[in-house]
Amino acid sequence: MNVIISNTTPIHYLILIKHVDVLRQLYGRVLIPPAVVEELQALGTPPKVKAWMASPPDWLEVRAVSVSLDASLAFLDVGEREAISLAKELEADALIIDEMDGRQAARAQGLRVIGTLRVLYDAAEAGFCNLEQAYERLQQTTFRAHPDLYKAFLEAFNQQR
Repeated sequence: MNVIISNTTPIHYLILIKHVDVLRQLYGRVLIPPAVVEELQALGTPPKVKAWMASPPDWLEVRAVSVSLDASLAFLDVGEREAISLAKELEADALIIDEMDGRQAARAQGLRVIGTLRVLYDAAEAGFCNLEQAYERLQQTTFRAHPDLYKAFLEAFNQQR
């Protein structure tokens, strides 16, 4: 079974666009560290996200990091640090993370990194969602990605059809 770790942002936005279940459909289960739980319940988090986290599904597993956090990751927020550390500790198949600094740090640690746009692409490829509609919903939130990135994913998806 694949070991997939997620940071806060992908879960946050997948909940907002009503596509969080693609994580279960694609991966079976997803692990998050305690700091990600805290961030998903923090002051200022949208009520929809907080409500979802108040009663998370059984496919979402909270797993504490059992190793010391890497001091070289101190420039990242605690959720990113714990997610990267957990992914490294468990030799995860992938880390789902969107923030550029976190992605670069994770790659530097030798981790396979995917983001929310890729998750939705893979879900659409598997028939779990409509990619164009999912991207449109995502663009109506505060999620930020360069328009060319959306375009590249959509073009690649349409070429696969």
